Amino acid sequence: MESNSNKVYLITGAAGFIGHYLTKSLLERDVAVIGLDNLNDYYDVKLKRDRLKEVEGNENFRFVEADLVDKDKLMEVFAEYKPSVVVNLAAQAGVRYSLENPDAYIQSNIVGFHNVLDACRHHPVDHLIYASSSSVYGANKKVPFEETDFVDNPVSLYASTKKSNELMAHTYSHLYDIPATGLRFFTVYGPMGRPDMAYFGFTDKYFNEESIKIFNNGDFENDLYRDFTYIDDIVEGIERLIPRKPEGDVPHEVFNIGNNSPEKLMDFIGALEGALSNSLGKDVEFKKEYEPIKPGDVPATYASTDRLYEAVGYKPSASIEEGLQKFTDWYVEYYDKK
Repeated sequence: MESNSNKVYLITGAAGFIGHYLTKSLLERDVAVIGLDNLNDYYDVKLKRDRLKEVEGNENFRFVEADLVDKDKLMEVFAEYKPSVVVNLAAQAGVRYSLENPDAYIQSNIVGFHNVLDACRHHPVDHLIYASSSSVYGANKKVPFEETDFVDNPVSLYASTKKSNELMAHTYSHLYDIPATGLRFFTVYGPMGRPDMAYFGFTDKYFNEESIKIFNNGDFENDLYRDFTYIDDIVEGIERLIPRKPEGDVPHEVFNIGNNSPEKLMDFIGALEGALSNSLGKDVEFKKEYEPIKPGDVPATYASTDRLYEAVGYKPSASIEEGLQKFTDWYVEYYDKK
């Protein structure tokens, strides 16, 4: 592998949504990237493989199909490629899925992340960046959510595993002086996104002539709020933080990466209908069913981005209209819906 930099970047979850976009962006900057992913079937594996196809021809890219739970294999990757920067984006995602499949979360998000930390201990890195989640804020009523807020009341197992990741990283930073930065992502969306996310599922249901389920009891006055963050904004935030290593007695920090502009769920759905109308050249309206909020869901997510801005002079800014238009344009082309 050759690049303009001596540094090798290891991206776990490289076939995932955020991992793919970060990998692509780093390769455009002539950085050597090792992409690791287990290509599990939590959602359509074809989409994951199509993401990989966009980068696999690049001479600065190597793909390793492996699971973080396989500690021996992970140690081999660290020993062979000696990454300077590790961005851990591999995880079992999804809040509702954790209600029926808790084991997947313990294995991937706890055991797998511990293996990453231990690999960074035995093969020292310049910086470990890892995915946390806005879900750690649980049902906090105070908004916007700030990194200093109390986060000891998670309302889903997924959130518990992400909070655990932050604690584990803090401990390893303290014991072994590993510079580590945790990123609390807020509802990431965009082209080639995760099919289990609401905006993607709503679009699927439209073309299948099915109703979409909206978990707000039909209460428009007290609708759910979400801080939707466009994928390019997420990648920009990560890239700006990579060279900013935490310092001090415990070199560990946590940042929100969100849009700092929460949208009512119904407004978001309206924007999605509008974007899909533009993509198809005809009026689109979803069939809607209203149901109670699901266990593990939270009423609102709302990121304070002050700490991120103070650290790297950046805050996400893409509007939902702009971001959803790019998503629906991609969807219509990718699934040949014209």
